[in-house]
Amino acid sequence: MAFGRLERTKGSEPMSDINVTPLVDVMLVLLVIFIITAPLLASSIRLDLPKTDAAKPGDPPKFVTVAVNRDGQAFFNDRPVKQPELSVALQAAARANPETEVQLRADQGVPYGRVVEVMGEAQKAGLNRIGFVADAPATPATPGAQPPAPAASQ
Repeated sequence: MAFGRLERTKGSEPMSDINVTPLVDVMLVLLVIFIITAPLLASSIRLDLPKTDAAKPGDPPKFVTVAVNRDGQAFFNDRPVKQPELSVALQAAARANPETEVQLRADQGVPYGRVVEVMGEAQKAGLNRIGFVADAPATPATPGAQPPAPAASQ
């Protein structure tokens, strides 16, 4: 029996390169975290402010309602007024708070000129914030559909 050497296959060489894929993944996650949190950290400045009675939280701007019915009659906060009384009431509201908003409600049948007169009175009084109030349609409008019948006025 002959004893001989069996030939061994040479194993693979050890890898000497560093796998950077996990490192890149971790760095990208950290970058995203820093991008998100950096503005939050910069804007939260902790201060110990002094106390005073003069510093009160501001009241939200108030509003007054001006309504004009189909006949052109004006109503200030649901109270019927004539044109000179409306001017005085709007000026009083402007003196109380110049940021007062006028919520204007006008009937569909009111002439455009009358609505412009009321807006002009509000602007002369110094109230420049005017909002137009409208009702939402009862049913969604579909092409070719008939508009709903007007409600009976009281």
